Amino acid sequence: MKLLLPFALILAAAPVFARDTYPPVEVLLQTETSVIGEALEYPDGTPQITMAIVTMQPGQKTGLHRHDAPLAAYILEGEITVDYGDAGSRTYKEGDALVEAFRSPHAGENTGEGIARILAVFAGSDSVSNTVTAK
Repeated sequence: MKLLLPFALILAAAPVFARDTYPPVEVLLQTETSVIGEALEYPDGTPQITMAIVTMQPGQKTGLHRHDAPLAAYILEGEITVDYGDAGSRTYKEGDALVEAFRSPHAGENTGEGIARILAVFAGSDSVSNTVTAK
């Protein structure tokens, strides 16, 4: 019986230790709107998460485009400036997190001296394109 008591105490304390050992979480961004204030909504269809790393050379431009699925982005390296038309332009640098304009045409350019690398995570579906280029 004496051997069971220490074992029971260890089992009872295990959840406390488990909570203390989970790694810290640093929230980069939590929002309900895009960078230009648009309310986010998920497209109809079967949910589909797409993760990609976009690499842009110095001076490279995206051309005018829009996103039909919410897009969260994290600038891994470099600098990019995005022109949102009437909503103005914004420059994003390494370490910035954002939810890109949603269904609003915009164009980006690598305005830094080196490459720009962007982690892009689309919260889309099988029924819409993540990115649509302007004609």
